[in-house]
Amino acid sequence: MAATREVIEMSQGAGGDAENRNSRSASRSEGKDTGVGCCVLLLVFLSYFLVVITFPFSLCYCLKIVKEYERAVIFRMGQLLAGGARGPGLFFILPCIDNYRTVDLRTISFDVPPQQILSKDSVTVAVDAVVYYRVFDPCLSIVKITDHARGTRLLAATTLRNVLGTKALNEILSQREQISHLMQSTLDEATDEWGVKVERVEIKDVRLPQQLQRSMAAEAEAGREANAKVIAAQGEQNASRALKEAADVIAQSPAALQLRYLQTLSTISAEKNSTIIFPLPVELLKGVLNRE
Repeated sequence: MAATREVIEMSQGAGGDAENRNSRSASRSEGKDTGVGCCVLLLVFLSYFLVVITFPFSLCYCLKIVKEYERAVIFRMGQLLAGGARGPGLFFILPCIDNYRTVDLRTISFDVPPQQILSKDSVTVAVDAVVYYRVFDPCLSIVKITDHARGTRLLAATTLRNVLGTKALNEILSQREQISHLMQSTLDEATDEWGVKVERVEIKDVRLPQQLQRSMAAEAEAGREANAKVIAAQGEQNASRALKEAADVIAQSPAALQLRYLQTLSTISAEKNSTIIFPLPVELLKGVLNRE
């Protein structure tokens, strides 16, 4: 029991020491914050005093204008100024302690350079795309990333390779719209914390190797030739069936054959031919031979 009391007292003493250390560190941080806050207030007061004593010349430096499609992100003593981005129009900054950066809110487009991609079925293709994006939060686009434009470009190229690497060649060629939507959602989710909204992604071109193009062209040509032969054979079959039916009709009426002869002669004479071959019925020859 005595040992247990000693352990409890030691733990309580350790806990008390930790609480004392935390309280001392909190008091030191509060003291530092108070000191920094007083320093900032003093510098702000001096800046306003400088503006007053140099008025109206100080307005040339203190008054700034941003356009309708721009916003200004102001930093005071290195810290983001409360109230968010300023603009459009006129805004005020203090000399010596304020600086600002302007952010363009318009939609920006860029081309993703052609990427050599190995598809799911081990075919190497070169694919390029175009991406449209805009900044919806100027403060995040300045604070969270050094260069949101460059970061979006690099991320778009990486996403293009990663997404198309999971697709087969026939899917890349036939499912461009679905792949574009998948890339857009992936990029938008990744750039949301940067204050960037990816509005649209479009795949521009898919370049195949020359050898693969020749192979695909030969395969397509062989398929077309096979279809042509099938169609020609079906035509011959239909023509043979029609000729058989015509022969059956002519066999039932011998005079129909003579009428067919006359119709053929009429057709030949209409073409202004110098030579006309007149078909002689075999039955006439048989009659002459029998008389002899």
